[in-house]
Amino acid sequence: MASGVSRLDNLSTGADVRNTRACLEACGISIREEEAVYVRGQTWREPRIPLDGGNSGTTVRLLLGVLAGLGLSAEFRGDESLSRRPMKRILDPLETMGIRTQSNHGRLPVRIAGKPVRGLTYDLPVASAQVKSALLLAGLGAPEPTVLNEKAPTRDHTERLLQALGVTLVQSGRTLRLEPPSSPWSAFELVIPGDPSTAAFLAAATLLTPGMIVEFEGLSLNPTRLGFYRLLQEVGGQVSWVEEDQMMQEPRGRLRVVGGSRLQPLNIDRRHVPGVIDELPILAVLAAFTPGRSVIRDAAELRVKESDRLRALFLGLTNLGVDVTEREDGLIIEGTSSMEIRDRRIRTFHDHRIAMAFAVAGAVSHQPLDLDDPDCVRISCPEFFRLLDQWERAVP
Repeated sequence: MASGVSRLDNLSTGADVRNTRACLEACGISIREEEAVYVRGQTWREPRIPLDGGNSGTTVRLLLGVLAGLGLSAEFRGDESLSRRPMKRILDPLETMGIRTQSNHGRLPVRIAGKPVRGLTYDLPVASAQVKSALLLAGLGAPEPTVLNEKAPTRDHTERLLQALGVTLVQSGRTLRLEPPSSPWSAFELVIPGDPSTAAFLAAATLLTPGMIVEFEGLSLNPTRLGFYRLLQEVGGQVSWVEEDQMMQEPRGRLRVVGGSRLQPLNIDRRHVPGVIDELPILAVLAAFTPGRSVIRDAAELRVKESDRLRALFLGLTNLGVDVTEREDGLIIEGTSSMEIRDRRIRTFHDHRIAMAFAVAGAVSHQPLDLDDPDCVRISCPEFFRLLDQWERAVP
């Protein structure tokens, strides 16, 4: 969306990002990869083929907003998993903004018809950074302001980037007001910080391993992304971080995790869920290794992620011999320090975070598990098993 050529360093190699790139290229955006990734903006055209988001809800939902704001028509598709995920939460407000949409009962495939978009004032029905970001991106093309009221704080990467690029975006409490820019912003350079959600898996493994210390460098320390690490501190985990710099309003720095703490059982509810939504699978595994009863509630949103994660976690933890109860909106986990695995076979449901969570369970218990689809980690972190292997070799 910028005028000129932008440079992106440390861009994720995951399939979700590659799918985003392919969709942008189908919309006329020129992208080349050398020592960094270079993106030439402001060359949009209507795509001649359906845009395939693969497994990435972020790709489809954000691009729905972008293309709606640009007045472009497009069709969006996804894989079997993404095609089950709800899109109505974005399509309804887009229609209020004047966009004509067609969908498969609120799911993919989705079509939008290009026409001028108008601003709106909207109460977000769910705590979703994807919905919020999609509507802000659509609002960039409206002549009027876009005003959004959040139920609970969610990730704010989009807001920070827009503000850094000069867009007038004001937050008052849980209300955001976007004033559409009069012209495109200029190209920029960005070193993308490390992902706290991916780091969470090795952080959890470290906490459960006496004598182990791991430091993560160049990690995003965005306050909306630290809910997992704050929760670990609350239950007795030795976790600390230091901000070292900022780039385009995104704080970045060093995070340190020390293993061997005596952790308390987890009690996760609506106060925590929006801030740990992607880390809940590894939190469930952490609870399984923490003696005592841990409770996860108010997490029904996990049923409409890349898989039904509550069901996947219940089945996987049961295979590990954990006493676990599945609820409609969460899990009750009776943790133990001496786990006797009943069945090493784990169904990942082709969900990268389920696969990574149970890979950590196998590493911590020193009983490798048989994941039915380990390659699904490529969705977010193709390097994950190499990193986990390095971590295992460093265990004292």
